[in-house]
Amino acid sequence: MSIAVMTDSTSYIPDKLIEAYNIHVVPLSVVFGDDTYREGLDITTNEFYQKVREVEELPKTSQPSIGMITDKLEELAGDYNAVISVHLSSGISGTYQAVVSAAEMVDGIDVYPYDSELSCMGQGFYVLEAAEMSKAGKSLDSILKRLDDIKQDVRAYFMADDLSHLQRGGRLNGAQAIVGSLLQIKPLLHFVDTKIVPFEKIRTRKKALNRIMGMLEDDAAKGKELKVAFIHANNASAAEKLKARFDADYPNMDTMISYFGPVIGTHLGEGAVGVCWYTK
Repeated sequence: MSIAVMTDSTSYIPDKLIEAYNIHVVPLSVVFGDDTYREGLDITTNEFYQKVREVEELPKTSQPSIGMITDKLEELAGDYNAVISVHLSSGISGTYQAVVSAAEMVDGIDVYPYDSELSCMGQGFYVLEAAEMSKAGKSLDSILKRLDDIKQDVRAYFMADDLSHLQRGGRLNGAQAIVGSLLQIKPLLHFVDTKIVPFEKIRTRKKALNRIMGMLEDDAAKGKELKVAFIHANNASAAEKLKARFDADYPNMDTMISYFGPVIGTHLGEGAVGVCWYTK
């Protein structure tokens, strides 16, 4: 069986890996007023953060249309028997459900939508594992089982400098955002049951990042072989410092720098930092 791997643009997988593994991507969009920009196609991440600083109102975000997804699946049906389609958490976007609906409209290919229950490079980890296994000729069942195994193991934590983005976008409880702003708290956030919720409330940015790194280092100290992504919202130096700190103690681990692109950056705001890891 020939198995395609598809995802959406919020996985933020480096272009060189998308090309190497022939990963298929459907874009989400950001909307500034009357202008819509497809993530990764019509606007770069740097252009997005610059534009956000110049406008009074935050942009909105938009999932791919069912028609766009259907067109992509019909295209894949010409070359593949099946497609595993990994998407950002169904608790913050309707993209996964749109793929479920589109799958029912397409003949000639078996579609397996997969809810990562995460986003960004956490989601990307699933995609890359599926793509590597597909390229190696692994079976559909073995790939899906591996994704389920990752879901039991993956850990992802992030910190937003300004909670108002999440609150205004409806991705975080408003009372939590207000309290956090008043007390200058930097809560660590994570996904639980597909939703973004606070993990711990911490007083300063430095302490919040140290808490994340402490959890990562605890797992590394257990002898686990980890794959780690340090993720930033237009704040590469912060991610690079965290990576350098970890690499100094665990030089043989598989680490990378990733980013929060336009769609997720709309909700987290510039300056956000996150770390995601799982056992290889």
